[in-house]
Amino acid sequence: MPHHTTFAVSSICVMQQTTTLLYRSIRSIAGKTSSPLFLSLRSLSSSRVRMSGKYSIVERGVPNSTDYRIFFKNEAGCLISPMHDIPLYANEAKNVVNMVVEIPRWTNPKMEICLAEGLNPIKQDIKKGKLRYVANVFPHKGYIWNYGALPQTWENPEHLDPATGCKGDNDPIDALEIGSRVAKRGEVLQVKILGTVALIDEGETDWKIVTIDVNDPVANQLNDITDIDKFFPGLLKASIEWFKMYKIPDGKPENQFAFNGEPKNAEFAKNVVAEVHQFWKNLITNDASGPISCCNTTCSDTPQFISPEEAQNVLQKSSEGGVAEPISDSVDKWHYVHLK
Repeated sequence: MPHHTTFAVSSICVMQQTTTLLYRSIRSIAGKTSSPLFLSLRSLSSSRVRMSGKYSIVERGVPNSTDYRIFFKNEAGCLISPMHDIPLYANEAKNVVNMVVEIPRWTNPKMEICLAEGLNPIKQDIKKGKLRYVANVFPHKGYIWNYGALPQTWENPEHLDPATGCKGDNDPIDALEIGSRVAKRGEVLQVKILGTVALIDEGETDWKIVTIDVNDPVANQLNDITDIDKFFPGLLKASIEWFKMYKIPDGKPENQFAFNGEPKNAEFAKNVVAEVHQFWKNLITNDASGPISCCNTTCSDTPQFISPEEAQNVLQKSSEGGVAEPISDSVDKWHYVHLK
C-alpha cells in the first residue's frame, strides 16, 4: 500500500466559525450603514450559498457570465480549495474517494476547477472569448454522466506515463460518476472506484476514473469494471464513443485511447489515483508551483497556506457582477459525425 503524507489541519478555522456567528447577528445592520466593515458584510450577503453535505458552495458573479465562480467552504465554515483542501480518500480501504462535481449529467456548460485562481473556484471554460459548451453528438445529450475531478490529484505534465507513452495533462484527474441520480454542480460525492479508461487528448494522457456514488441503490453490487455492464448495459461502450466524438463538431480530430479503448479494472485505477495523488503532494509542497495556484487553508505545512482572513479577501476580490451571455440555440443542436 502506498505511503500517504498527512497534512496538518489548522485549528484557526474555529475563529471563522465565531466570525460567522457574529456576521449573522449583525448582517441586518449592514444594509443601513456606510461603515467599511458593514460594507464588507453587505458584499458577503450578496453571495449565493448552497449546502452540499459536509461542504457548502458560495456562488459569485452572474451565472452564464465570464465572472461566475463557485467557491467552497467546509463544515467549519472555512473557505477552502476544492483541489487542495478536500481529502482525496473518504475510505481508502474500501476504494472510496471524494469527487467534486463540475458538470451534472445532461448539461452542456464546460465547467472546471480553475487552477490559475486563488482557492481554485469552479468557472466556465472560455474559448475564443466566449463561454464554452460541449456539443451534443447524436445520440448523446451533453455529458452522459456526472463529471468532475478527484481532489488532491494532479496529472504531472513532466511525467511520461509508461502505460500510455504520453505525459500528463496538467489537471486534477477526471472522474465519471455513473449512478442514477443527477448530481448538482459543486456537490462533493463519495464514490467507489470501479476502473479507468485512458484518453489521449491532443497528445496528453487524460485518465478518466469510472466511479459510482456510494449511496446509489446498486453501489454495493458494483466493485469492478466488469460489473458495470450487468447493471448499466452499453454505458461503457457509449462512454468510449462519447469521448472519441465530442470534439469533432469543433473541427478537431477524433480522440484516441491507450489500450485500444479497453477499460482497466479497479485495482489498476486505484494505482493510477495513488500515483497522481503523489504528484499533487509534490506540487503543493513545491515553492515554485508555476501557473497553478496552490493557495489552501488546511495544509498548514505548505508554502501557499493562508489564513481564513486571507481566504476571505480572495473571495471578496472576486466579481459580484458580470453580464450574462445569451445561450445560443446552437447549444441544443444535435451533431452527426462518422467515426473512423
